[in-house]
Amino acid sequence: MERLHKAISISFFFLLSLGMFASNPDSHNKESSSTETNELYNPVPDVMHHISDAHDWHFFTFKGTHFSIPLPVILLTDGNLDVFMSSAFHHGHETVTKGDRVYEIDEHGHISEASGKTILNFSITKNVASMLLAVTLLFFILRKVAKAYRKNNGVPRGIQAFIEPLVLFVKDDVAKPNIGHNYKKYLPYLLTLFFFILINNLLGLLPGAANVTGNIALTLVLSVFTLIITNFSGNKNYWGHIFNPLGSSMGWGAKVPLYLILLPIEIVGIFIKPIALMIRLFANMTAGHIVILSLLSLIFMAQSGLGTGGAFGVAPVSVAFVLFMYLIELLVAFLQAYIFTLLTSLFIGLAIVEDH
Repeated sequence: MERLHKAISISFFFLLSLGMFASNPDSHNKESSSTETNELYNPVPDVMHHISDAHDWHFFTFKGTHFSIPLPVILLTDGNLDVFMSSAFHHGHETVTKGDRVYEIDEHGHISEASGKTILNFSITKNVASMLLAVTLLFFILRKVAKAYRKNNGVPRGIQAFIEPLVLFVKDDVAKPNIGHNYKKYLPYLLTLFFFILINNLLGLLPGAANVTGNIALTLVLSVFTLIITNFSGNKNYWGHIFNPLGSSMGWGAKVPLYLILLPIEIVGIFIKPIALMIRLFANMTAGHIVILSLLSLIFMAQSGLGTGGAFGVAPVSVAFVLFMYLIELLVAFLQAYIFTLLTSLFIGLAIVEDH
């Protein structure tokens, strides 16, 4: 019981701190002015700032001071490589000059060149930095587990006891049943996919963290990998089902009208499956962040509309719902990694299955 009380207290403090990390530098002045003019606080800018990418890693705002880490801006313009830190832009109100090139940044974090020159942006944004951090952590964790496995002769201890059941789960309950006897060929990809999505989901739940798996560009790339591996692994039975869905049971006179309907459906289905993967992961992770931040925003809305008393009245209910949603999001972090990996293995299994 004592441990439960400590866990609840830590979670309560953790969720309260989350409100600070959702603060947007550009909307801070709007919030202050809204309070002074008795206008209802608008949570949309802060929520959208949290789930969006940025050229700096903003943590929180305290008494008008913005605490953030500048990130490298890498731009290729007309063959000229320009590298500088994002701190050169002061909240979107100034420009950066490099030779004859003048760069501007808008409130959404989009960088453009004043004269309209074409820019190739290779910057290390917040999402990219978080993804690199996740990959680094994953590398050292799995390397430590591998060393411990050899040292302990296979007896799981410490973090190995947590990671090994997940590896066996992906192997025995995801890859084997859906792919069959050729599962070992695809197991490295499936394990990489599962742990990469999982660690980014978990890191995204920390205060001040980036919403990496809630970025549709990342889920698009993961889905494209699945699309490529699935179709390059497809055997003649897989492609025969797509381009000859009716088989040889009917004459061509009856087949042609049906082909005009079925063939486009089968071809579109090749792309529909990875698109569903992309949208599912993106939508679920983004929705969870929005719900949590929206519930926290009820406190500030009550303060701007009803004063401090209203905020204290709403806070217990709001934090209780946030705590509940946070636990749900913890479950969803594992669930979405599992579903993405499961469906990927299912698509691969359908592509390589032999005709009975």
